[in-house]
Amino acid sequence: MPEVKLIKRFIETENGHRLREFESAGGYGSLRKIIGEGWDAQQVIDILKASNLRGLGGAGFPTGLKWSFVPKDIEGPKYLVVNADESEPGTFKDRHIISGAPHLLIEGAVIAAFCIEAEDIYIYIRGEYYEPARIMEQAIEEAAEAGYIGEDFLGSGHTVRVHLHRGAGAYICGEETALLSSLEGGKGWPKLKPPFPAIKGLFGKPTIVNNVETLSQVPIILDKGAEYFASLGIERNGGTRLFGVSGHVKRTGIYELPLGTPMKELIYEHCGGIRNDRKLKAVIPGGSSCPVLTAEQAASINMDFDSLAGIGSMLGSGGLIVMDETTDLVQILWRICRFYAFESCGQCTPCREGTGWMTRIMERIAKGEGTVQDIDDLKEVAEQIMGNTVCPLGDAAALPVVSFLSKFRADFEAQVGPRRVHAGAVVTQAEAEEN
Repeated sequence: MPEVKLIKRFIETENGHRLREFESAGGYGSLRKIIGEGWDAQQVIDILKASNLRGLGGAGFPTGLKWSFVPKDIEGPKYLVVNADESEPGTFKDRHIISGAPHLLIEGAVIAAFCIEAEDIYIYIRGEYYEPARIMEQAIEEAAEAGYIGEDFLGSGHTVRVHLHRGAGAYICGEETALLSSLEGGKGWPKLKPPFPAIKGLFGKPTIVNNVETLSQVPIILDKGAEYFASLGIERNGGTRLFGVSGHVKRTGIYELPLGTPMKELIYEHCGGIRNDRKLKAVIPGGSSCPVLTAEQAASINMDFDSLAGIGSMLGSGGLIVMDETTDLVQILWRICRFYAFESCGQCTPCREGTGWMTRIMERIAKGEGTVQDIDDLKEVAEQIMGNTVCPLGDAAALPVVSFLSKFRADFEAQVGPRRVHAGAVVTQAEAEEN
């Protein structure tokens, strides 16, 4: 099946990051329609519910339902926050939207703000995204000059201001409550839920936090209709999403495909198969925090939220990391553990201490100094972290460990005593100690 380019049509438009070219491609048409025809917020929310659009940052929560949680009877400001803090290893889709079609994101964000009665939009962008941030700043200025944002935008009688806030390189701020803490000027520490941000969020006021890709789909849905969008995907998983594929395929990159597309089709048709025609060994389906899949699982699973959840993994952020038969999974897991240990905010003891323990155990195993007991201890530590932290980072660190050890334990046992593979040769523990 060829790609279905809804978002990519705008990304691939020459100079599509500029207002004139975006408008020529139909941009801001949905916003003008809503304002010009006098739509109310409920009309938009009902269309999003019917479209089966789910949060494309990783959680997969129905977008229209999320917007409806904002209370109507609370006086005072409400906020829309755009999560552009794309820091999940293996994920790079939002960067392409921000760089190639920033106005699509702005249009979707303004529509969302209109629906929840928010006057301020905060785009929280990853600190390392220097050039995307510059492009987004330019797009905000263009949108303001053209009257798409600001006081009485498009003669709507409403005011919407857009603020760009650059993060400082903390992965934890991708978690929505930590992001809000950072926006408020505090330490990027997650908060317990409930209350959820829709009730008590930024500055203690009702707040909706949406991912870049999620908001970018909103104008497209309103243009093409909920039925069309829902029909592209499968039940409860509407439309397309951007899959960022890295690793050992012949053609890495961003592919926009309907939810429910077989993973085998993405890897072997769109990406051209495994590099050097080697065998597939493993796939991480949605960024480094997602439980790994075996080659057999990858060959039979569809890429949607429910299918992957059904086999104990996650679609996550849609970032596939493909690994061929030459991959040293011990080194891969060691690197994943180092990342989460470094990025732990330190608020919760199980995560703060446990990620460090897992990293030290993995270092011993990776250096050929581990034991079988280390493998068992590693799994036990990971299981003690899961479910015992304020935010999902603890689970994000533990789930890869549990899944790698469960599905590829032989790879780890091969590198520990009494027999282990070291520098390409099998040696006994006694021989290793002599050396």
